[in-house]
Amino acid sequence: MSESSPNAQLLELVKMKMPFGKFKGTVLCYLPVSYLEWFQRKGFPEGKLGILLQTMLEIKMNGLDYLLEPLKKM
Repeated sequence: MSESSPNAQLLELVKMKMPFGKFKGTVLCYLPVSYLEWFQRKGFPEGKLGILLQTMLEIKMNGLDYLLEPLKKM
């Protein structure tokens, strides 16, 4: 599985912690929608973190959180 594959990206959402800000140390999948929407308005960070935050927002806005549940147990 390549580093940028969708499965690898989803796994990162349940493992990676927010490296800065109000929710520093919070696993990305547990960030509140309001915080993700704030990034959407202000601009997502560059690079991998920004891509993951955008992905997490899409997942939450479309009610797809259940897709991450099996990955949380890994």
